[in-house]
This record gives sequence, C-alpha cells and structure tokens, in this order.
Amino acid sequence: MGSWAGRPYPGNAPVENLGRFLIIGGAILLLAGAGVFLLAKLGLPLGRLPGDIRIEWKNGVFYFPLTTCILFSLLLSGILALVARFWKK
Repeated sequence: MGSWAGRPYPGNAPVENLGRFLIIGGAILLLAGAGVFLLAKLGLPLGRLPGDIRIEWKNGVFYFPLTTCILFSLLLSGILALVARFWKK
C-alpha cells in the first residue's frame, strides 16, 4: 500500500464538493421549474406582466421580461436570506 493507505486521497474533496454543488443546483432548478409550471397553471401571467418588454416587427420578436425578472430576483433573494438565517443556527 502507498502512503495514503487507510486515508482518503486529499484530491477527492474538491470533486465531492463539486458533486454536491451540482446535485443541490439541480434540485433547485427542478423546484424552480415546477414552481413556474404551477404558477402558469394557476393563471399568473408570468412573462406578460406590466413592464415586460416585447417589440414585434415583420421578421421577428424581441422579448425581455424585465418585471418578471425583478419579481423572481426579489423572491429568490428573500428565500436565500431565510435559508442563510436558518443555516447559521
């Protein structure tokens, strides 16, 4: 056996952290997608709120959901602030 016998190789820790990060990130994206899907089913006009920019011309459409982005940003900031507050305890 080598000098690392019985101990985990120190190079595996960053890979394990990356794996955890990817799993947690995937779970967050899954929950966010399910939330948007459910909100659309409930009739909330996400993407069609006042302040969302939509410019149409004969060859295409430019669309930027500004108000929807701000709404999601505020919601996500609040959720992450709550998670950070409870994480410290």
